[in-house]
Amino acid sequence: MLQRFLRFTTFALGLIVAASLQAGKVPSEAYVMQMSDDWTLTGDLPEHALIISLQGLANRDQPRLYLEYGPKWPWQITKPVRAFYEEKHGITFKTLDDADAALAALGAHAKGYVVWDQAVRTSLIVAFTVAGLEDAVVVNEDLIPLAEKHGLKLLADLRGDFTGMDDAEIYQIAYDRYWARCNHDLVVWLGGHHGNVLEPGMADWAVRQRAFCTDLSNNPRHPAELALTKRIYTELKPNAFVMGWHSYGKDTEGQQVSLTSNHGLRMEGLNTLPNLSFNAQIPFSEGFTFKNHHSVDPANPPKPEAKVYIALAQTDSIGIGAWTKPGRGKLPYTWGVPASWLDFAPGVIEYFYQGATPNDHFNAFAFPSYLYPKAVPAEQYPALQAIVRRYNRTLDLRVMDIMDYSEGNRHVGNTDLTKEVVDLIFEGYPDIIGFTNGYGAARTYAHRDGRALLSYEYYLSPTRPKEEVIADLEELIWLNPKRPYYLLIHVRESSSIDRVADILGSLQEENEIVPIDVFFAIAGQAPTFRTRYKQPDDPVIRNPY
Repeated sequence: MLQRFLRFTTFALGLIVAASLQAGKVPSEAYVMQMSDDWTLTGDLPEHALIISLQGLANRDQPRLYLEYGPKWPWQITKPVRAFYEEKHGITFKTLDDADAALAALGAHAKGYVVWDQAVRTSLIVAFTVAGLEDAVVVNEDLIPLAEKHGLKLLADLRGDFTGMDDAEIYQIAYDRYWARCNHDLVVWLGGHHGNVLEPGMADWAVRQRAFCTDLSNNPRHPAELALTKRIYTELKPNAFVMGWHSYGKDTEGQQVSLTSNHGLRMEGLNTLPNLSFNAQIPFSEGFTFKNHHSVDPANPPKPEAKVYIALAQTDSIGIGAWTKPGRGKLPYTWGVPASWLDFAPGVIEYFYQGATPNDHFNAFAFPSYLYPKAVPAEQYPALQAIVRRYNRTLDLRVMDIMDYSEGNRHVGNTDLTKEVVDLIFEGYPDIIGFTNGYGAARTYAHRDGRALLSYEYYLSPTRPKEEVIADLEELIWLNPKRPYYLLIHVRESSSIDRVADILGSLQEENEIVPIDVFFAIAGQAPTFRTRYKQPDDPVIRNPY
């Protein structure tokens, strides 16, 4: 029975990928619109919500509307990706100046409008669910005349429906009304900032895919919300997607990802991830093959020397990091590639690979999305690892990153792995030459058959003063006198490469900054570290923030 389930799951996901890569012909023309940096309920959010919902509808069967976001938006790739589409696919983009122009050009793809209640923030999130199910654009009361100017009719009115209710009550009503009609391959968490700000960058995807939208809590302190959260997770299809991000006002990253991992679900963030309804329909350019920048010849591996080896990794998704900042290519860097985008943003993955310098190396993740290995049931591993192996073959990935916040984070508790988890990872990925673990520093180390698992020795924050970072690294080097010493540094995604180069250039002892595959090829030959796994008396803190 289990084997039949695993075969079915892998087959079904293969169909999802095939559908993504063959979803329509790339158009010769599309529209583009610029979004402002004002995402307040009392500012530009109402018009932004209308545009994003229209984007989801207009892009249902063809990529018609692309949005560019402002300089404060977390994902700084919307402009360069559009330029890539122009260059590689020959798409000509026509600019739309405002919501009026957008409705004039694309309003025919909507059947009407749904009104959210400006006095109840959560009603906007519910309205995105309605928009997907009813083919409606989302408006507040002030935008009703604009919608009707373009011939759209009222399909649903949420004003007054949720007055005086808390989120548990509101989402229970939404669940009762809409959940049965929604797509159970995914659910979309429109969390992130709370209060007067909402950044529903992924709502276009939710509308296109007819997904249920929410920002329910994953926190035991909110038992009514948590109960509904668990019910939704349980009723999703096996290995379904939980897309978006948790609410900063309710719970933590660790709480949400631990819970999704417990259910074998695939967490894909963030709520601000833009343009999925467009990107999902742009395939690889003809004849394109993914080639990583490997630096190791397996027949002639590098010889270990008695010195400090440094490897640099940025594991947060590439598009929210230093990729577009000056300095890339100056140092050997490894980037955590969001391999799951092969399923729903293939053209964007090509954008990263074709723009990589010889010093840019891509690494894999232990699961096909963001999951915690200690929280994933062992019986879920085979199906999930089969997906990852397919990703690795396609994307030419040989180094893997592991992260687990289910029992702590870089401040409290621990991010170490049990021997049982390490066994599953080594056995599941025989072609991977090395594994990184942690986010901040961790204490799991292993060596098997010439392959190594090393935890991060240091977390390089963008806000820690340069002099203090140098002192920290000098102390680590002094505390670890055996050579070679493997100094694996996790660089926070908002740190510029120029800053990192300046810091490392100030270290006193001889060192070599090497590509990540060279780092693990040497560590596999000369394991000067001590094997260690999570210990029974290690602290466990499940609500770390």
